[in-house]
Amino acid sequence: MEWALPFQFPFMQNAFFIALLIGPPTALLSCFLVLRGWALMGDAVSHAILPGVVIAYLINIPLIIGAFVAGMICAVLTGFLSANSRVKEDTVMCVVFSGMFAVGIILFTAFPSDMHLDHILFGNMLGVGTQDLWTAGLIGLFTASVLTLKWKDFLLHAFDPAQAQALGLGNAWLHYGLLTILSLTIVATLASVGLILAVALLITPGAIAFLLVKSFGRMLIVAVFICTAALVLGVYASFFIDSDPAPTVVLILTVIFIAAFIRRVVLTKRASVL
Repeated sequence: MEWALPFQFPFMQNAFFIALLIGPPTALLSCFLVLRGWALMGDAVSHAILPGVVIAYLINIPLIIGAFVAGMICAVLTGFLSANSRVKEDTVMCVVFSGMFAVGIILFTAFPSDMHLDHILFGNMLGVGTQDLWTAGLIGLFTASVLTLKWKDFLLHAFDPAQAQALGLGNAWLHYGLLTILSLTIVATLASVGLILAVALLITPGAIAFLLVKSFGRMLIVAVFICTAALVLGVYASFFIDSDPAPTVVLILTVIFIAAFIRRVVLTKRASVL
């Protein structure tokens, strides 16, 4: 029973568990990021977390604390600069996240340690431990619960902030609440897929679902199914092809996106002919 070999090793079992834990929250969040046009924000926050991780390691506090604080600094600083200058938000994002990422690299090289930079940037799904599973599980449960319970509020804020304000929802709370969820979700994926590959989980599932369905409710369901399935399949396939699970997952998501895009193009052409 060669097909069952991956499930017999503890490190593979942990990889499957972390895949199931980070799949739903990243997929749900990706739908909101895609609709809001915040793809670059997800990229910015994920890169900007690096200095927080390095500083947390140097002062011997949990890495997730440093990562979360750095992510929130990036998000708040981006919002402040874009609101108080003539520079567009996407430009500010690029300046802020590239600057913070550079600070992280400088700190990492200036203070040598036994911390592996490649594990921070690209993750290590085969090396996750019990603490990583608990961190991903608790954060994933919290973020997924908030997004599931308040998805209509976040959706209204994305499409009609004025109406959301009129209904008393509080645009500031929704705006910074989503940024907080973004930072927390990236922290949850830190040990498994790293800072760079986390962007794929935060954007691609929502983009695929957007191409496949028309209603937002179904978009959430499809994104969760596709993201979780790609994570599990990527971990499973990586065992047999001797590759790293994280990039394998990203490649599978990319292939699915291309297939969904081709399907949309074909259906659009058929509709135009008819």
